[in-house]
Amino acid sequence: MGSDNDKHGGTEATGPSHFIRDIIRQDLRAGKNGGRVATRFPPEPNGYLHIGHAKSICLNFGMAEEFGGTCNLRFDDTNPDTEEVEYIEAIEADVAWLGFDWGDRLYHASDYFDQLHEYAIQLIETGKAYVDSLSGEEIKHYRGDFYTPGKESPYRNRTVEENLDLFERMRAGEFDEGEHVLRARIDMQSPNMNMRDPILYRIRKKPHPRTGDAWCIYPMYDYTHCLSDAIEGITHSLCTLEFEDHRPLYDWVLDQLPVPCHPQQIEFARLDLTYTITSKRKLKQLVEEGHVKGWDDPRLPTLQGLRRRGVPPAAIRNFCDRVGVSKADNRVDIALLEHAVREALDKHAPRATGVLRPLRVVITDFPEDQVVQVEAPVHPKDPSFGTRTMPFSRVVYIERDDFMEDPPRKFRRLAPGREVRLRHAFVIKCEEVVKHAGTGEIVELRCTHDPSTLGSNPADGRKVKGVIHWVSAAHALEAEVRLYDRLFTVPDPAGHKKTDFRTFINPDSLEVLTGCKVEPGMADAPPETRYQFERLGYFCTDRHDSRPGHLVFNRIVTLRDTWAKIARQQGKQAR
Repeated sequence: MGSDNDKHGGTEATGPSHFIRDIIRQDLRAGKNGGRVATRFPPEPNGYLHIGHAKSICLNFGMAEEFGGTCNLRFDDTNPDTEEVEYIEAIEADVAWLGFDWGDRLYHASDYFDQLHEYAIQLIETGKAYVDSLSGEEIKHYRGDFYTPGKESPYRNRTVEENLDLFERMRAGEFDEGEHVLRARIDMQSPNMNMRDPILYRIRKKPHPRTGDAWCIYPMYDYTHCLSDAIEGITHSLCTLEFEDHRPLYDWVLDQLPVPCHPQQIEFARLDLTYTITSKRKLKQLVEEGHVKGWDDPRLPTLQGLRRRGVPPAAIRNFCDRVGVSKADNRVDIALLEHAVREALDKHAPRATGVLRPLRVVITDFPEDQVVQVEAPVHPKDPSFGTRTMPFSRVVYIERDDFMEDPPRKFRRLAPGREVRLRHAFVIKCEEVVKHAGTGEIVELRCTHDPSTLGSNPADGRKVKGVIHWVSAAHALEAEVRLYDRLFTVPDPAGHKKTDFRTFINPDSLEVLTGCKVEPGMADAPPETRYQFERLGYFCTDRHDSRPGHLVFNRIVTLRDTWAKIARQQGKQAR
């Protein structure tokens, strides 16, 4: 098989071995395709891309780049009923956001409508296609099923002249939708349903986003896809496993026509994640029924949603590499994606302080008019990030969860009479708890501080177990924080045949917190700026709603896999 250091096309193939990489290596060694590698990513512009598409994007562009080849971005825009310019623009933005460049190789299947029509005429002339006048229901009935062989249409043996005339009249708009279709003449007895005289063209009297009213007949996907690959000189047509049964039709169409090349279709397993869904139909339901707030809702697995949540594109690329390429369908644990996100953010996200549920703390022995600038690292693991300063004053905010009036034995944060270190600042001691007269809710803590304990690593010798974060009340910025969690409560929400997948929507998948406090250094943070809020998780300024003076943060991911912890706790309880 050769080593990972084999070179082809002037580039070095360094990735881990998988069957598609091995096929390409073997083809190059054999001199197949003149030593070329040409792939394509061919989305249908009828919806938004999701994490499953990311695997195909990374594979197609990745193989081309690795072997010194090319990868086209081609829209398979053959269905004017479902396609919109909005989707086309979003798909282009998503592929570019992931870090891939198609250069001048942006194509559309509609670019080839004239050539596809000419190929269809050639199939008719050679007796390989005919115009069928059965209704849609009749065609379905005649086709049979996996247990019943198909039977031939009574229109199957029309003459070439009659078929050419009818097809031309279809093209001219003489017939209504559904009145006629063009079918391939292959084998109605074939065990492969896709080979039982599949439909090649149907009538659709609807304007196309790119060709307008120029056409009223449109080619079907299976017919268009293989010919578009051949016209573009694709060498390796990589697609997901559901197209494996379509490969004989892919090859049949190309074998009947004088195409410039015959690409090789290779299938790989699609990417499915736990606790989510990737069905376009089901995603559309979630959006249209208001279960989520649009296609870019950060709880969705769409690339638009992942981007808005704050997931870096490098994390998605690394995740797709780790998932690998196989022939067997499997469901990948979403924790692997979350791990890739944490790994990418841990290296590159600057640290900052945010208090999500503020509790007011008054340092009673700190001068009212004094402000101390506390120094803290921007990234504790990488000194090249430098340092930042945070103002410290008499009144600070801490997390409400960092105080308990009657704490359990292992609680190491603030409590009455206890000491805790304010991160990068002083050691404080809780002297008094102030409660609301009517509700009894804790509204303020009164504490004292030790002036000798200033700093992240003070040489005071004090052993204080608890370290908590804080912000200065006088200098903190107010922010809205959106805490996103997994959208579903079960690993396979669509896998329960007797239960609607919407039953498993997580009611706690979004919590919106207002009145949060963040350190002043984030005042001018532009949209899509990522931070690690110390002790809390990774957050990103919302790409649409956040702006200077109105900060909105989305939680990208927690610092640890909290769902795994919950599962362990549930397991212990069950035992």
